[in-house]
Amino acid sequence: TNAHNTQPNIKYTMGNFTSNSSTALPPLKTVTSCNVDRFATGAWFVIGNIPTYPERHASNAVERYALTQGKKSNDIDIDFQYNNGDPITGKLKSLPQKGWLVKDEPGEWRVSPFWPLKLPYLILELDTDRYNYCVIGYPNRNYAWIMGRKPVMDGKLYDSLVDKLVKDHQYDVSKLRKVPQKWTAEERKKRGVSVDECPDEMLATD
Repeated sequence: TNAHNTQPNIKYTMGNFTSNSSTALPPLKTVTSCNVDRFATGAWFVIGNIPTYPERHASNAVERYALTQGKKSNDIDIDFQYNNGDPITGKLKSLPQKGWLVKDEPGEWRVSPFWPLKLPYLILELDTDRYNYCVIGYPNRNYAWIMGRKPVMDGKLYDSLVDKLVKDHQYDVSKLRKVPQKWTAEERKKRGVSVDECPDEMLATD
C-alpha cells in the first residue's frame, strides 16, 4: 500500500497527551486477562473513537499488531492505517508504532508513535471468548477507541460498549465519533484486508 507516514506535531501531541483531566477521577480499571497471541492476530477496525489530533477526520481506520518474538527491543509492532477524510478517496495515512507489554498487567501496554513518547495503552473491555471486540482507553480519559474484527459492529453491542465507557469508566463521550467504514472489493484488496475480515456482504453497494 502507498500509505503516507504521518508524524504528528511533537510539541502539540506531548501537551495533548500529558494534560490532566479537569476533575479528579479514579484510575481506569483494565481487563485482568488478555491472550496477547489472540489479540494480535488479525485486523482491528476502529468503529468509534474519541480521537487524537491526527485521527480527527479518519475513516476506514484499521490497526494490526505483530508480536516481535524477542527479535526487537519492543514486544509488538503496530501498523495503523486510515484514510484522512472520506473513505477510499481520502489520502491514505500510516502511523506505525511500537508496543511494549507491562509485566503483570495483562490489560496494559506502552505504545510509542515516535521517540521519546511512550504512552499508556489500556485495554478496558475485551471479548475474552472470541476476541471480537475491545475498548482501549487513556488515563486522563481524553481518548478512547472502540474496535471490532469487522468493519460493521452490531448496534446494540456498540451502544453497550459506549454505556460501559460512561458507567464503568467515568468517560465523557460527548466527543465520541463513529469512524466511517466503507469498503469496496478493490479497496479491500489494496489495503490487504482479507475476505474473512471484511466479508462481501459488508462491502458498499453504491
